[in-house]
Amino acid sequence: MDRKSSFDAQAVLRVPIGARSIETDALRANASESGTESPSIVEVGPTGVAALDPCVAATIGGRTAFFADPDRARVEALAESLARDELLTDGATAVVEHDSGTTTLPGDEDAPFAIGRGRVVGACGWTRPTSVADYTARGPVLADESGERVERAADAGLRGRGRGDIATDEPVGEYWETAASTDGEAVVVVNANEADPRVTVDSLLLAADPLAVLDPAVAVADRVGAADVVVYCNEDDECVHRTAAEAAARLEGAGDGDVSIDVVAGPDEYAAGEPTMALEALEGADRIEARRTPPGPSEYGLYGRPTVIHTPRTLAQLRALALEDGRVGDDADPGTRLFEVGGDLGPSTVVEVPTDETLATAIKPLGVDEAALACVGGVFGGLTETLDVSANATALAAAGLGTNGAIELFGKDRCPVALAGRRAAFARETNCGRCVPCREGATQLADLLRSTYEREEAIDEARELARVMERSSLCGFGRDAARPTTTALEAFETEFVAHANGRCPAGECDGGNA
Repeated sequence: MDRKSSFDAQAVLRVPIGARSIETDALRANASESGTESPSIVEVGPTGVAALDPCVAATIGGRTAFFADPDRARVEALAESLARDELLTDGATAVVEHDSGTTTLPGDEDAPFAIGRGRVVGACGWTRPTSVADYTARGPVLADESGERVERAADAGLRGRGRGDIATDEPVGEYWETAASTDGEAVVVVNANEADPRVTVDSLLLAADPLAVLDPAVAVADRVGAADVVVYCNEDDECVHRTAAEAAARLEGAGDGDVSIDVVAGPDEYAAGEPTMALEALEGADRIEARRTPPGPSEYGLYGRPTVIHTPRTLAQLRALALEDGRVGDDADPGTRLFEVGGDLGPSTVVEVPTDETLATAIKPLGVDEAALACVGGVFGGLTETLDVSANATALAAAGLGTNGAIELFGKDRCPVALAGRRAAFARETNCGRCVPCREGATQLADLLRSTYEREEAIDEARELARVMERSSLCGFGRDAARPTTTALEAFETEFVAHANGRCPAGECDGGNA
C-alpha cells in the first residue's frame, strides 16, 4: 500500500492512466539517465475537461504546465526537464501558479478549467485514483470515524443527485432511516450505470477519484447496518470497473474489513440506470422492467433486502458536506451540483455550481456565446431559452428543467420541435414496456410531435399526452420522458405553430422529420 502522498514531491509529472503512448517505466529510466534524480511520475484519471483530456501535467513547486494530448516526444522531454529541476512550458495548453502541495486540480481565469471545482471534482486528473495516501491527504476516511460527520451531512439536508439515485432531489436521511429500521440485512448500492453520453459525471468520479465515492458508501453502510456495498457500473466502462475494483481492494485493506465492496457490471442501456431497473439487472433478470414504487427499494430492494441506492455524485457530495467548515449553497439543497456542459457550441466540460447560484454561472468562464436553445438534465432534460435559473432542486423543478447533471447548448440553427421529437423517439425505443402510460405514451407522443408538422391541433394533443405520462408512469423513466415535450411547448410554442404552417424558423426541418 502506498504510504506517501504524491503531493509531497517537489517535481511531479502526472500522466493519464492507460495512455498507450506513455510508458511510465521508460520515462523514469530516461529521466534518470540525465544523472539527476528522477521526478515523481504518477498516473492520474481524467480531468472531465474534453478539451484537455488526455492531459499531462508537469509541476515544480507551485507552478504547473498542462499539455492536452501531447505526443510521446513531448512527454519524454517533460520528464527530462523535471529531472533537471526545470519546467518546460513551450506548447503548454495552460501554465498555472498555485500553492505548493495543493491537493486539487489548480486553475485560473486563463485555464480551460477555470470554474471552481475544489469541492467534489477537484481531485479528478490531479490525484492517483486508488491511492489511499493521496485520499487521506485531503481529509479523513469517513468510514473510520464515529459517524458524526455523516450525520452532519444528513442533518444539513443533503439531497440525492442524478436520476439513478433512489433519493433523487429528496433528503437522503429519510431513506437511511427506512433501511436501518426495516427487518433484514441491508445493502448499499452505488449506481454508476448512467448510460447517457451527455452525463458522464458518475463515471468520471469512479475513474478519477473512486475513494471519494467508496469511502462515503462504506460510511452509509455503517449508518444503516449494511455489511455489503455493491458498485454497479456500465459493462462498456472497463476502465471504470477496473479502477473502482482496485480502489475497493485498497480501501478494504486500509480499514477494519467489516463492510465488503463488490464491483459488478450491468447492461449498457439507458433504462437500466433507473434505480428499480438497476436492481433487476443486479439480480440477473432476463427482462429488465421497472418495479412499482412505493414501496421502494429502501424497503424491498436487492434480493428483498432493505436497500439504499446512491449515485457517485451523491456520495461524493456527502463527503464534501461531511468535511466542510462552512455552509455552501442553498439552505434547502446544500452543496453544489455537477453539470457536464456540452452540445454544439464547444467540447464538454464538467463544472461545479453552488446550488444558490444560477446555471449561467456554469458557462460564463468557458467563453461560450449565449445559446439560443439549451437542454438541461440529459436526454430527458428540459428545453429552455434561459439559464437564469438557480442550480437547486426546487428552482430547477419550478422551471420544468431536469436535474440529471447536463447542460446542452445549441445555436440558432437547431430546432426545438425536432429536438423534442428525437427525445420522444428515444423514449419509444428504449422504455422497458411494463406500464401503459410510458410504453404507449412514448409511441403516441413521437407520432403526435411528427403530426405537429401538418396540423396545429396536434400541439395541444401532445401537451395533454405528455401531462398524462408525467402523472401516471410507473417509474422515473416515463415521467422524465415527457419533459422535453412539455418544456418545448412551454418555451417554444410559436415554433410549433410555425411548423404547423409549413415553416421551420431554425431551418433545420424539411417537413416532418422530427
